[in-house]
Amino acid sequence: MNKTIVPIFFACDNNFVKYTVVSLKSMMCNASKEYNYDVHILNIDISDEMKEKIKAMEDGNFSISFDDVRNYLDSVRYELPIRDYYSNTTYYRMFIAEMFPQYDKVIYIDSDTIVVGDISELFEKELGDNYVGAANEQAMVQVDTYGQYVEKVLGIDRNKFFNAGLLLINCHQFRENHILEKFIELLGVYNFVVTQDEDYLNILCKDKVLWIEQQWNMEVFGDIKYDESTFKVLHYIMVSKPWHYEDCRYKEYFWKYAKQTFVYEEIRQILLNYTDEQRKNDALSCDRLLQTAEYETNKENNYLNIITNGTTKSKDRLDIIDKIAKFEREGRFDEDVEEDPPTKELLPDDIDYLRTKIRSKIKRKFAYSVARKYLNHIIDNKQLIIKEIKGLENYKNLNSGAIITCNHFNAMDSFAMHMAYEASGHKDRTFYRIIREGNYTNFPGFFGMLMRNCNTFPLSSNKETMAKFMKSVDTVLQEGHFMLIYPEQSMWWNYKKPKPLKKGGYIFAVKNNVPVLPCFITMEDSDILGEDGFYVQEYTIHIGKPIYPDKNMSRNENIKHMMEENFRVWKEIYETTYNCELEYAGQKIV
Repeated sequence: MNKTIVPIFFACDNNFVKYTVVSLKSMMCNASKEYNYDVHILNIDISDEMKEKIKAMEDGNFSISFDDVRNYLDSVRYELPIRDYYSNTTYYRMFIAEMFPQYDKVIYIDSDTIVVGDISELFEKELGDNYVGAANEQAMVQVDTYGQYVEKVLGIDRNKFFNAGLLLINCHQFRENHILEKFIELLGVYNFVVTQDEDYLNILCKDKVLWIEQQWNMEVFGDIKYDESTFKVLHYIMVSKPWHYEDCRYKEYFWKYAKQTFVYEEIRQILLNYTDEQRKNDALSCDRLLQTAEYETNKENNYLNIITNGTTKSKDRLDIIDKIAKFEREGRFDEDVEEDPPTKELLPDDIDYLRTKIRSKIKRKFAYSVARKYLNHIIDNKQLIIKEIKGLENYKNLNSGAIITCNHFNAMDSFAMHMAYEASGHKDRTFYRIIREGNYTNFPGFFGMLMRNCNTFPLSSNKETMAKFMKSVDTVLQEGHFMLIYPEQSMWWNYKKPKPLKKGGYIFAVKNNVPVLPCFITMEDSDILGEDGFYVQEYTIHIGKPIYPDKNMSRNENIKHMMEENFRVWKEIYETTYNCELEYAGQKIV
């Protein structure tokens, strides 16, 4: 006889899949044999070895497949807010209805769960025209700060906010009502940073929820105690993990099923090796989440205020973000994503690189006077926010000229780098910057004036002008001055990752026997909403140790070495600051 198929979805990465194994094992032990279960594990990076071991768990009722969500993830990757213990995997459930049109109804379940009831009973619940079946989120009920957050920021009653770790999803209604499309649109309105995808889902599914019994999502949180005779699903939310804490409540349920899997010894070692420092960081993470909820509740431009005032992110900026994602997938890292001003050929007589002429000196003095007033203005109005300068001693200790490298993500980043130069105290040396030809010849108005006169070194499409450019760069470096260069050779708006580097700046460093000073700027949202609907970024300027040419290396070896070391420093800063591995279009960069 044909059995009813119950589609079940997990979402995880290669690091967390071990816990998926335990959850799945518990589910298999307690599920009715009158059904067949199609288990889908949404992922982008689970190893082939792990896949084979998990596939070996299949039996007469359970089939297991691994589904790559990379294409869907790439479409929204740069919009997804991520914090602390969350990762991109938390958003995978948004793609299920579109990826699997053959299903009208599915179960989604988090990996940090133990299923002690018959999962087919949940599947048999009738959703009607509701978008999801879900249980109440206990954190919002138990903690007033979270309750106020959902009511004052999301506009949802704290008793009508569901936990998204166990969902009965009405895929038919998701498709009919374009929930994925609305989710992507909502990403353009606001970045939720408390419960993230759960916030989005609650807004999208408001008043379209079938409320299921709490026993289907018994969250291990706070001091709440449950009647164990009613357990259906245990959910070890936030930092309440039995593989991190010996005293985790209801841990015996987890270990009962973990012992029946091939991952038991690995998970047991994780518990034994989990340090007090890591537990301290867990507590800090919980504190930060609580503070974030309070901050979001009290800030002027929260979600409710934005939608009330009709403020949304500009289409122009959203188009740029889409273009960045496209260029990253295609490996077009050295191309600008925004239109450059038209380029007029810069001839040798058009430029006085070293500002030796009286007219050039007067223009430079005036431009710097105006630029200083403008810089003070944007700082006072929080259009440019420098949160911190780290490693300033590396700048201060330079005793020669140097190539200063920086990631390029905003026209304002050169102002930030100029502030780092001023903070270094090298008043006897000049700070120059290399710019594009079109920015010098054709950039209009006020900023064009700054481009032409604030110690800029424009590149040129004219060979004779480039010869003059190169000679002038050599002079600047040999006289002990600093030259800012963007070795990525492109500007990608608010792009946080380091991009592959070009060798031009390192050629100058080796030729003139001067160091490269690797600087990398990291960003985080401030509480200031810009006119484009995006939050103004707070910059942290990281200044690495100087990278010197090695006299024992050949010219080409030195260029290669310095460029690779610069990228290594940037990559380390990126991965440490954002707590994630560097990858391009889902491919990790070693």
